[in-house]
Amino acid sequence: NKWVLILRGSPDDSHSSPFQSQSSLRKKILKAKDAGVAGVIFISGEKFDEKDELFELNYAMREPNAGLPVIQLKRNIADKLFEKLEVTTSVLEKQLNENLSPNSFEIDERISANINLKKINAKTENVIALIEGNDPVLKDEYIVIGAHYDHLGYGGSGTGSRRPDTTAIHNGADDNASGTSALIEIFEKLAAHKNELKRSIIFAAFTAEEMGLLGSKYFVDNSPVDIKKIKFMLNLDMVGRMKEGGREFSASGTGTGIGIPEMIDKYADEMNLTIAKSSEGFGPSDHASFYASDIPVMFLFTAMHDEYHTPKDKANLINFDGQKLVGDFAFKIITNVANRNDNLVFQEAGPKERQESTRRYKVTLGIMPDVAGVVENGLRADAVIEGRPAALAGMKKGDIIVAMDGKPVKDIYEYMNRLSDFKVGQRITVEVLRGEEKIILLVEL
Repeated sequence: NKWVLILRGSPDDSHSSPFQSQSSLRKKILKAKDAGVAGVIFISGEKFDEKDELFELNYAMREPNAGLPVIQLKRNIADKLFEKLEVTTSVLEKQLNENLSPNSFEIDERISANINLKKINAKTENVIALIEGNDPVLKDEYIVIGAHYDHLGYGGSGTGSRRPDTTAIHNGADDNASGTSALIEIFEKLAAHKNELKRSIIFAAFTAEEMGLLGSKYFVDNSPVDIKKIKFMLNLDMVGRMKEGGREFSASGTGTGIGIPEMIDKYADEMNLTIAKSSEGFGPSDHASFYASDIPVMFLFTAMHDEYHTPKDKANLINFDGQKLVGDFAFKIITNVANRNDNLVFQEAGPKERQESTRRYKVTLGIMPDVAGVVENGLRADAVIEGRPAALAGMKKGDIIVAMDGKPVKDIYEYMNRLSDFKVGQRITVEVLRGEEKIILLVEL
């Protein structure tokens, strides 16, 4: 029943530090949890935080609990625990920074901690509409046009706000009222031409994009139609900040379907537009969920700006003429795909998982993890990428990872921290639940 006192940070907090992979709070908690401690107490050394400010121990809106109590102490309180040893928190920090080696010891003190947490689950919805096609055969095929309608609310720590210390409404005029309003305008225009459409069109206003594409992932996993019948997805996200007087924006996912670049060029020429094309299908928005299911995608986007994810993303900064250009272009694309005789042929264009993971971590399994945390006490593989370590070992979509190399995996954070301990070429065991059956896979990284 021992608690462990842990200093925040590391001897070298630069991004190139050899301690970087071990310095996060989650990593330290996981190490303590593996050691079987009763709880964790974080303290800040003087070099790490001169002001010794207490910080929020909740870093993500969807983050599960750590599985053991975690608290923090101010330095002056922690120093009272060290009085018999005649040292202070700052002295211990200095020794660790200079010696670059552990300095563990026991303190013969009893502590009493009372933690009262209440987990509140919230329900939210995607908003879906349908215009049915007219061709007796092709009407059973579907085109999805989508935009996320959620925003960051009042911001604050853990919301993704770029001003986490400011509590103020984040209107999200560009991110993503621009996309949702364009979606509505395109719906009205297509509805006026519904008798001309061969294929059916699904309009999707996705929820919880800002929390990790949760709405679009739910749509794909619980599609109202056969997912194999969805032939194309067009995503509108941040389409309201085209440069004033300009006619330029970007289209991503152009490599995910044969013929997409040529289609873009055709309408760009017709409308006198300059469109920057990016072939990769994965990206930080809802089209990524469809790309992971082998559906050709296109992601339209105008520009990044300083107001992104701040309270300053307001309607007075929207370029409405530019937004209309994007909407008109999207209308032409949707009409083309809905009425062509042949379907766009899917092709892979880049990874189907977050690229940050391949840079931050030495190895990956090659899965798209369930970032929503739908499954408790494990991590579900929402997609298993062909040719990657997990697929080669026999992992299947829907498998729930519960342990890696004998150590438990409770959620996505423990999964990522476990990954950081492994090396390329290493063989590890991965325990998965497949229905009621527990299976142990041998994975070569």
